[in-house]
Amino acid sequence: MVKRAEIPKNKAVLFLANHQNALLDALLIATTCGRFSYFLTRAAVFKKPWVSKLLHTLRMLPVYRIRDGWSNLTQNNSIFNTCTDLLHEKEAVAIFPEGSHNLNRTVRPLSKGFTRIITETLERYPETDLHLVPIGFNFQKAEGFPDQVSIYYGTSFSVKDITITDKNQLIQHLKTRVHDDITNLTSHIPSDGYESTLKKLEAMEADFTKPVAVNRCMANDFSDCHFKKARGPLPPLLLKLFHLLFICNMIVPYVIWKWLIKPKIVEIEFRSTFRFALAITLGPLWLLLSCYIVFSVFGWGVTLMYFLIALALTLIRVKA
Repeated sequence: MVKRAEIPKNKAVLFLANHQNALLDALLIATTCGRFSYFLTRAAVFKKPWVSKLLHTLRMLPVYRIRDGWSNLTQNNSIFNTCTDLLHEKEAVAIFPEGSHNLNRTVRPLSKGFTRIITETLERYPETDLHLVPIGFNFQKAEGFPDQVSIYYGTSFSVKDITITDKNQLIQHLKTRVHDDITNLTSHIPSDGYESTLKKLEAMEADFTKPVAVNRCMANDFSDCHFKKARGPLPPLLLKLFHLLFICNMIVPYVIWKWLIKPKIVEIEFRSTFRFALAITLGPLWLLLSCYIVFSVFGWGVTLMYFLIALALTLIRVKA
C-alpha cells in the first residue's frame, strides 16, 4: 500500500526515509516514488568488485561510516560532492538518515549526513530549489514471509522556504523537522517502554501498516484502539495444505533458502532482501525447468495446466 503526496517533478528532491529492511527499502522507493533516484548505501555491501559494479549500475552510491574505518571517511567527500552535483541538475537522491537499518518500530535519532548534503548543495549552488520528501516505511513483520508494507510519502517542503540563516541552527531545525515528519508517517513506538508497548499492540493484533491508527492508539493510552483482524479468504487448514503443495512444487529453491542461504544471514534485516533476490532469480528458473520436464513427458496440455496451478499456488502463498 502506497500513500503518496505530490512529489515535485523537474526539481531537486532529497528523499528521507526510516530504515527497517536493508536493500529492500531502496527498491521500494525506486518502484513507488515516481522519480529515477540515486541511493546512498552503506559502503560495506560494496566490498566485492562484482557487487560494487552491480550496485553502481542500480544508481547506488557508497557512504562510509565510522565503523568502516576512520581512513575511509574521507571518501565521503567525493560522494557528497556527487550528490550536490546531482541535486544541482534537478535529480532525485534518496538517503536513510538514521544511518543504519533496524527492525525496531522506532524512528531513531538522525545522523547529520543528510544535512551536510543540503548545506553543501546550497553553498555550492545557492540557486538550487531543493525539496525534501519524508517517507515512512511500515512493515507488518519485516523478517517474515509473506509480509505487508505501507509506504507513506509526506508533504514535501523546500529548503528555500526556511528563513534560518545560522548554519548550526538550520542543521538542528532540519534534523528535528525531518525526524518529526518521518515519525508521523510511521508506526513509531517510543524507546522508553518499547517492549511492553509492542507486546500490548501485538496482543491487540495491531495493523502496523496503518501508522495513524497505531500512533493514535498509543497517544490515547490504548483507550482508542480499533484494529480489525484481517480474515483470510481460505480456512487455516486449507491454507496449510496449499502452503505444503507450494513447498513441494518449489522444493529446490525452498531447500536452498532454508538450509544454505538463510542460516548464513547474520543480520536479520537482510532476510527479506536475500529472499526476494532468490525469488526473482532461482524461482522462475526452477519453474521453467519444471515446465520443461513436464512438457517432455506429458506434452503441452498438461504443461499448461501445471503452469497455471503453480502460479495459483504462488499467488495463494503470497496473498492469502
